[in-house]
Amino acid sequence: MKRIRLVLGDISRQNTDAIVNSAHESLAPGGGVSGAIHAAAGRELAKECQEFEGLSAGEAVMTKGYNLLARHVIHTVAPRWYEGAADREQKLGSCYINSLKLADEYGIETISFPSIGTGIFKTPVETGARIAVSAVKDFLKDNDSIDYVVFVLYSDKVMKIYQELIYQ
Repeated sequence: MKRIRLVLGDISRQNTDAIVNSAHESLAPGGGVSGAIHAAAGRELAKECQEFEGLSAGEAVMTKGYNLLARHVIHTVAPRWYEGAADREQKLGSCYINSLKLADEYGIETISFPSIGTGIFKTPVETGARIAVSAVKDFLKDNDSIDYVVFVLYSDKVMKIYQELIYQ
């Protein structure tokens, strides 16, 4: 699909209109993707995040990008896979859909996603990739306001999983 791109690298260095942060419920800086984004953006990002009450799994909010190349950061919270909630696949899909809806609402034309939830929240990579690719493809099928979506992935193994799903 021409509107989906794959990149091996660091999401905090992406030059898209927005990048997506796989955030903690409190939106506080953490480790992994969140830590890298907050470190690159600077203290102002954490200050702005304090203005929010926090998020539940599947919800999304947007902040400025501050020192990032991206003008905006969309924060979304993955379900904690290891807790075994029956609706965890739906909530993970909502992370992508709600982020894309927010991007559409604010006129964002390019957006970068990490593999949401596949770090400390323990979503199996194959499952997370299947949900991510399906949600993004479905959204792009019915919406042309977003020029392209980039999945920024952290290893060759994860890249291969996403490639198989996108180009099948």
